[in-house]
Parts: sequence; structure tokens; C-alpha cells
Amino acid sequence: MKTQIRQPLGEIVLRTLAMPANTNANGDIFGGWLMSQMDIGGAILAKEISFGRVVTVSVKHITFLKPVTVGDVVTCYAYCINTGTSSITIQVELWIKKVSSEPIGQHFCTTEGIFVYVAVDADGHSRRLPKNI
Repeated sequence: MKTQIRQPLGEIVLRTLAMPANTNANGDIFGGWLMSQMDIGGAILAKEISFGRVVTVSVKHITFLKPVTVGDVVTCYAYCINTGTSSITIQVELWIKKVSSEPIGQHFCTTEGIFVYVAVDADGHSRRLPKNI
């Protein structure tokens, strides 16, 4: 029987390199840094959907599946799972590619979560999403 290999869901919204400054006391990449990358990536997609400014209002869940190490290429994938009057719910996945440590070349999901954003106007008040979404 052939093993099904999971592929990333959504589009690439952010790509970066895990650096030594982003480590925790154990030498792994700090979970807070990973979450911030996911929030940035999710916000990029939410801004594109809303045609303007958005703010993060909640993180429904976040699951850390595997550790990330220094030198890993971190890619953030995102897709919209729901829109409301002013809110946008985004599924975000962080995938890494091993380029500096074993297993070299391997690509897998390390973190996943659901982020909710609200479209806001210049004064920070919620605004309706465009009708064409």
C-alpha cells in the first residue's frame, strides 16, 4: 500500500529563515516566534481579502507538531475558511524545509492554527468586507 504524503494547504504568504536569535532555552525555535510568523502570514491574506487594514481578534487554536531548528526554511501557508460581515477566519500552516540539519531536503508541517481577523477602518473601527468576496 502506498503512503499518502500530505501537501501544504493554501497559498504561500510568507517565507523566512529560522535564526539563532529566535531560539528558546532548549535551543529550539521559540513557539512565540512561530506564532508571530503565522499571525503575520494570516494577516497578509486577510488584508488581501478585505482590501485594507485588519486586526487579529483571536487565535482559535494552535498546535505545535514538531520542533523547528536554526537554519530551517520556514514557509507559511494560509487559506480562508470563513468570512462574516467584517471577520475573516484563516487556517495557517507552518512548513519547514531542512537545509542545514538532518534530514536534509525534507519538507513537513510543524505548526497549524486558526486565526480570526476583523477588517477595520483608519480609526480602528470594524468595517464591512467588500461584497465581491
